[in-house]
Amino acid sequence: MIDAVAEQIAALKDQDWAIRQEAAGLLGTFKDPCAVAPLVALLRDPDRSVRDAAIEALRSIGAPAVETVGICLTDPDLSVQESASAILTTIADERVLAPLIQSLLSSDWIIRMHAAKALGRMRNADSVEPLIPLLQDEVKAVREEAAAALAAIGDAAIPSLLKALQHEDWLVRLHAVESLGKAQAKQAVEPLLSVLFNDRDSAVREDAVRALGEIGDPQAVEFLFTAMQEPGLRTLAVEALGRIGDVRAVPVLIDIVTGASPPPVTRVVAGCGDQWSEEVITQGAAARALGAIGDDRAIPALVSALNQTFTRTEAASALAKFGAKVIPSLLPLLHEPRDENLLFHVRETLASAGWRTGRRSQAGKT
Repeated sequence: MIDAVAEQIAALKDQDWAIRQEAAGLLGTFKDPCAVAPLVALLRDPDRSVRDAAIEALRSIGAPAVETVGICLTDPDLSVQESASAILTTIADERVLAPLIQSLLSSDWIIRMHAAKALGRMRNADSVEPLIPLLQDEVKAVREEAAAALAAIGDAAIPSLLKALQHEDWLVRLHAVESLGKAQAKQAVEPLLSVLFNDRDSAVREDAVRALGEIGDPQAVEFLFTAMQEPGLRTLAVEALGRIGDVRAVPVLIDIVTGASPPPVTRVVAGCGDQWSEEVITQGAAARALGAIGDDRAIPALVSALNQTFTRTEAASALAKFGAKVIPSLLPLLHEPRDENLLFHVRETLASAGWRTGRRSQAGKT
């Protein structure tokens, strides 16, 4: 193996780019630490495919490459810094904490983005405060990676994220809300409820609903019932109720699916015509939520929802989650005059529930 490694290291200097590329790939499979320095040197190669091969090889080598790659974060060549930060997104550890934190201040957004992702991998509490400013970065990808990193850090980041809910910049509040949801921070429920009803920006309030669903605390259920009365939040609140899974939501969701309690005001979905309103979308979301909760009381309403083209697919998927319990309710539909699309969904749902197609002729005897 030593001879093979040495042979491929020598091939990294070949004039033919294809040979350099192949050699880098092989060194990645060998995973020999002796190849780290020669591969790092290849990050300056004039051919992109060779540089990409070196990046993947260093990722494959992993931990033995971390410190040497970390040194490249201060290289005068920004392209080398970009490559190093990209490698560290998958292999970073505590040895490169300081240079990664410094990289968050880079003028190059790609470096900032990769550094944030690498810090999220490490989950070190020392990176929380340096990451917070990136929630208002001018580049969306950087903001998203910073938010994901803070969510990954978890408990140590919660106090700073809660403080960020009061930030004057709506983007900071927005991404703080997202991070709290991804972190499933139970202690954030009350602050998020405050955001839901008091924040001046609609996008932040919408994300607060999503975050409450991700956290899944039943404490939010009654407040989500209230949020459902607002057109822009109604569908999101229904989806959040499905994620929380509290049975208190079942009667409310049944009323939505069946159209028993339509909202006083609903919005027309742009480009879909006057007959396609936000409530139609909400009904589909309610069907999915009922399937997620899995309460048997929902079965009759979901069966009825098969008759509506705009809730048919969601109702069928929801019914399938109940298993064999839905078979008695679905079998009669096979014998009524129906359109082929409905029959297709009924058959598919029965099959998912364990009913064999060959027994269709026995349906009337069941």
